[in-house]
Amino acid sequence: MSMTTLMAKSPKTVTLRIVETSDVHGAFFPYNFTERCDMSGTMARVSSYIKRQRKEMGNRLILLENGDILQGQPTCYYTNFVATDKPNIAAEVVNYLKYDAQTFGNHDVEVGHKVYDKWIKELDCPVVGANIIDLKSGKPYVEPYVMIEREGVRVAILGMLTPAIPNWLHQSLWSGMRFEEMVSCTKRWVKILREQEKADVVIGLFHSGWDGGIVTDTYDEDATQKVAEQVEGLDVIFFGHDHRERNTTVKKVLCLDPSCNAQKVAVATIQVSGGKVTSKKGELVDVTKEPLDEDFMRHFQPQIDEVKAFVERKIGSFNENMLSRDAFFGPAAFVDLIHQLQLEHTHADVSFTAPLTFNSEIKAGPVYQSDMFKLYRFENGIYVVRMTGKEIRNFLEMSYDQWVNTMTSPDDHIMLLAPKVAGDNQRENFKNFTFNFDSAAGIDYVVDVTKPDGQKVHILQLSNGQPFDENAWYRVAMNSYRGNGGGELLVRGAGIPLDSIPQRIEYQSERDQRHYLTEKIEREGSITPKALNNWRFIPEAWAQPAIERDRKLIFGE
Repeated sequence: MSMTTLMAKSPKTVTLRIVETSDVHGAFFPYNFTERCDMSGTMARVSSYIKRQRKEMGNRLILLENGDILQGQPTCYYTNFVATDKPNIAAEVVNYLKYDAQTFGNHDVEVGHKVYDKWIKELDCPVVGANIIDLKSGKPYVEPYVMIEREGVRVAILGMLTPAIPNWLHQSLWSGMRFEEMVSCTKRWVKILREQEKADVVIGLFHSGWDGGIVTDTYDEDATQKVAEQVEGLDVIFFGHDHRERNTTVKKVLCLDPSCNAQKVAVATIQVSGGKVTSKKGELVDVTKEPLDEDFMRHFQPQIDEVKAFVERKIGSFNENMLSRDAFFGPAAFVDLIHQLQLEHTHADVSFTAPLTFNSEIKAGPVYQSDMFKLYRFENGIYVVRMTGKEIRNFLEMSYDQWVNTMTSPDDHIMLLAPKVAGDNQRENFKNFTFNFDSAAGIDYVVDVTKPDGQKVHILQLSNGQPFDENAWYRVAMNSYRGNGGGELLVRGAGIPLDSIPQRIEYQSERDQRHYLTEKIEREGSITPKALNNWRFIPEAWAQPAIERDRKLIFGE
């Protein structure tokens, strides 16, 4: 410890400004490589904002990145899995903006060791995550925290990752690691930061949402609120993961979440005097009106051109339009193409899948590589899981219970919608995450929307005409997120204990689902996508008019 640290803290007041981005999901450049159109916000505008702040604040500006940066746009996929001999674009962007610290997000773990270990080495700033434990050493896999000194003020940045990783991702993606519960872990490290590091300011950088999510006996997926309420010694928590804006103070802890896709940044302006925080102010700053940083754009133009060439490659053609929204109201070509791929690829008896984009369209005509990112948003693999007939029905019961209302009159909503907020003029929206609205193929069934939860799904037969037996065993194809317990449909729905799921997995694909969809379209050349029409909502006299009403409320049709 230096002599300056041992001396009494200077009474002068120092103003620091800390800026956080979170859940950027590949929104680096003002071009959407999936939709092949302009994109609002993005790091190209964040860069303009940061450069202006640095002119005002000098070294009193601290810049933090909160994870989920390696997945989302084709830009990420290209540098993660195609141009693997080049630096990861996510590292290059963070280095260009001169970030001071970076955390892991769950989607950063999803890309696997080969990708994120390389990304960590390429970053100029430390990756922090105190609750990501290396099984060999028993110590954090990355730095637990980083100490930053600005004008004599010692600032600690403590990293945390949601511990729910095992509920979503196969162990091979996080081999050699475990994830500690956040409240107790934060308490332990804050004590070290205050007592041993003599931190004047302690900042949490948490890739974990506010509350809710998966809750188990040992941890919460979204634990930020609990940490703020239960842990003494934190001044500010920057967080993310749940994609929900928040600027609030809990027990004097300022808590900020800028949501996602580099549309806003979270900013805390704090004053420190005599080693104590004397004031703090939080704001969420909209960067969508910021000018593009032309230097940033010139610097990254070669990478932009390379990714454009990748996504503009023609792979085949579709003879019909496909809309993801159709999948919410019945069988739809958009998801049934994925069902068909899963059944063809695995020869399974049954397939589960959900619409992974809320409102995407792939038009009839040429199909490009970019369209594969509309059709399949995530880098999920394909699994086959052994399930009984009863487990299949219970899985679907939970899915539809999150998706559809129990109608008590012909005038009710058929979709399960979120309560309207006073003064909110936005369209109606679903109550739950639509990427958990799994339908099935390989079986014929009806969903009775007048029945209570747990009793809506009636399976008629296998689609090949054979009887369906609730006591028989079936091979069920699904994506790797679902097959590892994601969305809890296997656990809370089908009733399969999480720790026994690995013994049920019969097959895991080597490549991601999008790769096999691309191969299928290239192989077949011209495809006429059609709905399988193997299930329907009943009673139709109630369901069809309700579908028309709710579709108009949600999508304006």
